[in-house]
Amino acid sequence: MTDTLELLKDLISRESVTPKDAGCQDVLAARLTKIGFKEERLDFEDTQNIWLKRGVAKPLFTFLGHTDVVPTGPLDAWISPPFEPTIRDGKLYGRGAADMKGGIACFITAVERFIAKHPDHQGSIAVMMTSDEEGIATNGVVKVVEVLEQRNEKIDWCLVGEPSSDKKIGDVIRVGRRGSLCAQLTINGIQGHVAYPELADNPIHTFAPALKELTEEVWDHGNAFFPPTSLQISNINAGTGAENIIPGTVNVQFNLRFCTELDEQTIKQRTCAILDKYDFSYDLNWRLSGNPFLTEPGALIDAAHAAIKTVTGFETLDDTGGGTSDGRFIAPTGAQVIELGPLNETIHKINEHVAIDDLETLSKIYEMMLINLLVFQY
Repeated sequence: MTDTLELLKDLISRESVTPKDAGCQDVLAARLTKIGFKEERLDFEDTQNIWLKRGVAKPLFTFLGHTDVVPTGPLDAWISPPFEPTIRDGKLYGRGAADMKGGIACFITAVERFIAKHPDHQGSIAVMMTSDEEGIATNGVVKVVEVLEQRNEKIDWCLVGEPSSDKKIGDVIRVGRRGSLCAQLTINGIQGHVAYPELADNPIHTFAPALKELTEEVWDHGNAFFPPTSLQISNINAGTGAENIIPGTVNVQFNLRFCTELDEQTIKQRTCAILDKYDFSYDLNWRLSGNPFLTEPGALIDAAHAAIKTVTGFETLDDTGGGTSDGRFIAPTGAQVIELGPLNETIHKINEHVAIDDLETLSKIYEMMLINLLVFQY
């Protein structure tokens, strides 16, 4: 059994459902402090964060990850208990195997091997961990970045170990992400009896034309790096449950995944312009989950391409698809940010798993990236 597999099994066995860490960061700190990393805890409220750093010289290469996982879903639907790492047919099963304890285990062992072979490497290496990525992400990386920025501690290169791969390890890297803007909309009407509609004001009826226009709006056409912006309704709720009552309000949740053709304020203005066309009262509250970012070609992307080619023999694809990640908090500081990790096929699913052979491939890619950036470049 390899070091990477052993570490991953240990991490999976810890029930770190967001925002819990369940001792995962203690395990990582114990390993990395043995090889010269300094440990700094940066906890905020119920979120545990750790900043582990070796060296003070520039440039600073940072591995970024999260130890929290999503809830398991129905336990009886799992073939084996989700927090009991189980090997079947060359795969390791367990919640967090792919998202993203697999990536964490791979980059920890990659760092250990790299330090053993290159103890006097150039630059510095850091590992940043949070237990608040799968939740609302208000006390995790965003707060750690604020601390680093206050003391002018700048990350040059950041690799997020999120599951970016599609069909095989390293076939896709994320070089950017779309922004995410969430909305809570309440349409106000007047509750009443369905037999007397003239004495009520049905907010479902008044909102329907605006709903159609919102969902048919062409926000932009995307660009060379991003698909077009998309608005999706995620929830609509109205009524008391009685079939003879006109509801007094409609509550609507929607989300826009937007590209670099738009910004937060433009989206808000265009949304309100659509709603204001229609004669109803509404309340609208927004939450920006993250702005879009794009890492231009440079040393980090070059190092990733070269490492993947060396280890696997094939060329990788640069992509900006998928959801958001904590990389959105690092990119605004000026750092180059990419995501490279396990296959994303089973993330957040019942019976989440990773192929055991993929773990060693990914760990070797991470190690080669460190060599490319902190050895070969000098």
